[in-house]
Amino acid sequence: MTSLVRMRRSAVCSMVLGLALAGSAAAQQAPPPVKPVGVIGAPGGTGPYPAVAEAFGSMRGNTVYRPAKPAPGPLPLVLWGNGACVDDGLSHAAFLREVASHGFIVIAAGHPRRDRSVEPEPPAAPAPAAGAPAPAPARLSEQTQPQQLVEAIDWAARQNADAASPLHRRIDLQRIGVMGHSCGGLQALSVAADPRVKTAILFNSGVFTDAPPAAQGVLATPKSALERLHGPVAYINGGPTDIAYKNGVDDVGRIQHVPVFFGENGVGHDGTFWSVPNGGDYAQVAASWMAWQLKGDSTAARMFRGADCGLCTRAGWTVRQKGLGGS
Repeated sequence: MTSLVRMRRSAVCSMVLGLALAGSAAAQQAPPPVKPVGVIGAPGGTGPYPAVAEAFGSMRGNTVYRPAKPAPGPLPLVLWGNGACVDDGLSHAAFLREVASHGFIVIAAGHPRRDRSVEPEPPAAPAPAAGAPAPAPARLSEQTQPQQLVEAIDWAARQNADAASPLHRRIDLQRIGVMGHSCGGLQALSVAADPRVKTAILFNSGVFTDAPPAAQGVLATPKSALERLHGPVAYINGGPTDIAYKNGVDDVGRIQHVPVFFGENGVGHDGTFWSVPNGGDYAQVAASWMAWQLKGDSTAARMFRGADCGLCTRAGWTVRQKGLGGS
């Protein structure tokens, strides 16, 4: 029995390490330099409003994605937490440009550092052997915090009111969503408790069922945090090989008070953020979910709702719906 408990704890520690790995690796090396204030790179995305990343002097700790040319009317605001909670608002740049190109203002946690193209993450460190001690707490710290995204809402409000800002009257602060990848998904869950936030998406993420004492910050989020959700939530997962798979499935089983969508596509923990141009299926899911929840787009809703929903019939996807209503 003792050996089984040790193996179980080791597996949990491995999952925690996987969520925090990129952040701890970056902490051991000099991080890429922060990009200067201004537009970063060329417009991107396949939506009607090609989008750019931008660094603002008034908010250096986060990175903004917006249509390069003004889109009609104020746009919903979407907040983003990075995988591993890493301090790089460009770590999911192609994916976020794609989402913004469909008519959103996106604010990602982290200084803008490395504009990542379509490429895999560096190989992860091997998981510790069964019975190995838990990693030291310092290795499980996060480089970015949920509070950065809460503060980003207040920053957006100031920009909206500033006639000199390119975002002047361009943000609809009554329509706010949050999403994140892995550790950033737990940040999204934390920020979703804010009454101003209407909906959330957790990509390859979920609350640990038995986090070890070494976990800190959002990695130590308790399951009771799910009770603070007050709007529809989507869990998008890479399938059984995803280190967060069991956590996400457990979350979905526990949530009974708000509508939930769960979709898995068997691509693993990295999803399609970097393996497919413009973020692939994950970007389509993000843009469609936010279009449905924040814009009331009934066409976008068809991707998620009903027995014959778009992801229900898409090759490679398995879905579960709770409280989403009919088609």
